Amino acid sequence: MTDTPPPLQPPAAAGAPSGALPAGRADYAGFLQQHLASQTFNVVRYELPGESVWLKKAGPAIAAWRYRTLGLLSRLLDVPVLQPVVNPGGRTAIATEVRRLRDLHARGLRVPMVLADAPDGFLMRHLGLPGGNTPSLSDEIEAAARQAPASTLVLWQQGFAALQRVHASGTCLSQAFARNMVRCPDGVIGYIDFEDDPLATLPPALCIVKDALCYAHSTALFLDNAGTLEAARVDWQAWLAQTEPAVRTALERTVQQMRWVGKLPNQRKLGRDTLRLRAMVGLLRPLP
Repeated sequence: MTDTPPPLQPPAAAGAPSGALPAGRADYAGFLQQHLASQTFNVVRYELPGESVWLKKAGPAIAAWRYRTLGLLSRLLDVPVLQPVVNPGGRTAIATEVRRLRDLHARGLRVPMVLADAPDGFLMRHLGLPGGNTPSLSDEIEAAARQAPASTLVLWQQGFAALQRVHASGTCLSQAFARNMVRCPDGVIGYIDFEDDPLATLPPALCIVKDALCYAHSTALFLDNAGTLEAARVDWQAWLAQTEPAVRTALERTVQQMRWVGKLPNQRKLGRDTLRLRAMVGLLRPLP
């Protein structure tokens, strides 16, 4: 990633959507406006000479009632961190993501650079190499759990450290699952997907807790399968011991409320979602 966008040129012909650029001096804003009208899918990658870009356009609005069940569950279980962060979709989600990407970039965090934006969509630079695939951290950890189990802990630690860098900068992520983290070509962990803003709904401490739980939920089963869950648990407890009291209290309360999940049998017939929760509770439980 560079901070200054290179001159835009016509898209490469191989393997990517294409279209004529505006006459005269080509620019990202013109490319965005031209393709917003013709792009069928909400998110499409385009290959340009020397770089890859993503165009994300506004999708349909999301009805608020879809979040009521989770909100009710939060109140019934008395677990505030489960309170939903509403993503309204449409133009509001686009504006939120552009604002959050620029804010995170200004804090020195690795996110896709916004090249151009409009009410109905925006253009951002790919975090990986031009023309290349960039696996998510989730894909990396899952592959390591199958092929090189010992390396899962190192990958998990890198993602956990990247999450802590975000919190140290004074903000949070949005959906802090390992699938929304990628390793850039220089090895730095980057972050994607910011259609909602937890800080607009929740206190900062609960935003940190939500991030931590998302990361734990998306990685614990891989650690368990690789036999590295207990080692990661030591790292988790070390972080918990030094974090701010409000975060520690909220996390400990959440773990206490979910302790029954850890008593479920470790059986595939319960489904992958249940196994993920069971492994997460195992990762979060206190050391003896």
